[in-house]
Amino acid sequence: MASHPYISGAGNVTQMIGFLRKSFPPTVNSDTVKKLGVAPKNESYVINALQFIGVIDKEGKRTDRGRDVLTTHDEEAFKKAFDGLIRDSYKDLFDLRGDDAWTMDKDGLIGYFRSADRTSEVIGTRQAALFQAFRALAGHEQITATPKNGGAPKQAAKASRSKAVKAKEAIQAPTPVAPPTSVIPSKKEMALTVRIEINLPTEASAETYDNIFRSIKANLLND
Repeated sequence: MASHPYISGAGNVTQMIGFLRKSFPPTVNSDTVKKLGVAPKNESYVINALQFIGVIDKEGKRTDRGRDVLTTHDEEAFKKAFDGLIRDSYKDLFDLRGDDAWTMDKDGLIGYFRSADRTSEVIGTRQAALFQAFRALAGHEQITATPKNGGAPKQAAKASRSKAVKAKEAIQAPTPVAPPTSVIPSKKEMALTVRIEINLPTEASAETYDNIFRSIKANLLND
């Protein structure tokens, strides 16, 4: 059985602690969690997590330390007090890793809990997520580093994507075809075709035919 608590939704424990900071009853049990509408059908996991960090005892009664920490109104003072609560609760982890435990990534935490409790990957992942939730409440959120130039890498990436899109559009766009140029022939290239149609009478003599063709040759073909 796992010695470190776990739950399928670590945010449920964070939500429950939020309720207790506003009003911490003398006894907190699964029925209390159910009435608050937190973690339906997983109320026992919330109780187990609260017992593990020592804000309630095995009978569900609030502890003096739990009351002192969760009723701390000033946010910075609360984070400092909750920090000590988590250090003591996860003593084995902090004895091994020291302050590095506050900055371990999820894979490192999963590896630790699986090794310590001989748990499956699913349970180890849930244990790591719950520790991260506690860590955030103690003011040790994992914050992604912001570039010194105020986010220029994001702008550069956006510009790069824009250039890539434009390049793709340029490749896909059809090459414009110039309209055909009208060619107007010069006077020298102009030609005139004259079609002559002659209706010859069937009763005409050979002499008549000769005279007609002779006239055509003399008047048309010699120019």
